[in-house]
Amino acid sequence: MALVNVDTLLQAAEEGGYAVGAFNCNNMEIVQAIIGAAEAEKSPVIIQASQGAIKYAGLNYIVSLVRTAAESASVPVALHLDHGTSFEQVIQCIGHGFTSVMIDWSKHELEENIKVTNQILQVARPLNISVEAELGKIGGTEDDVVVTDREASFTDPEEAAYFVQQTGIRSLAVAIGTAHGQYKGEPKLDFDRLTAIKEKVQIPIVLHGSSGVPDEALKEAIRRGVRKINIDTNLREAFTDGVREVLAEKPNEIDPRKILGPARDKMQERVVEKIRVFGSNGKA
Repeated sequence: MALVNVDTLLQAAEEGGYAVGAFNCNNMEIVQAIIGAAEAEKSPVIIQASQGAIKYAGLNYIVSLVRTAAESASVPVALHLDHGTSFEQVIQCIGHGFTSVMIDWSKHELEENIKVTNQILQVARPLNISVEAELGKIGGTEDDVVVTDREASFTDPEEAAYFVQQTGIRSLAVAIGTAHGQYKGEPKLDFDRLTAIKEKVQIPIVLHGSSGVPDEALKEAIRRGVRKINIDTNLREAFTDGVREVLAEKPNEIDPRKILGPARDKMQERVVEKIRVFGSNGKA
């Protein structure tokens, strides 16, 4: 199956009342784990690459891996740029075959965010490529994107309405209490704020920094309009757990396949768990 865009997946999720998982990839085993889980659960899936992933694996490798996986898959797969922080990088990803991109200009003033988002939309829309924007600042660290606790701020519902009206964006990442990376305690999401935002914008909402958020909280967020949920840290944890288990049992093992294979399986199990929480299983 050819790669699809994210707007198509999120519109179906909006109509069906579920969320689609967006899982970060860095190498072949991770792509295989994500696709394997989506196939097993008959779920649409978004595979996304961050700036760190692109630096590590290379843009051509990322695109080739995901495109190969999608072409042999029986479920819809989208390839998304996570946290694009420069116009040039976003355009480069579009040129290489990404079917969806995120322009993250949330650290800038509102009008500047609107301006740059519209510049990306002018390029992407004629090519049927989805664009995600962000409003509010989500705390934590994800590769090259760092937002301190002091800088982090929640999304204002009125600003969200104005932003959507000025851009016509079709999916919006919001800050309601999640953070990138591992949590030190249990995150508390501002569900009332989420409801207010959804009532104002009437488009699919994206939740970043969702690893470590309790399942019930994610389900409540979905009930209130979240349609795309980003997961990265949980996948890293599962993968490294698998590596550690192999090396603890067989410290002299030198075959990468025997080390990375079980790690891939651990990660696939975690993706399956998330897909079921999101309610996208059986929706392909």
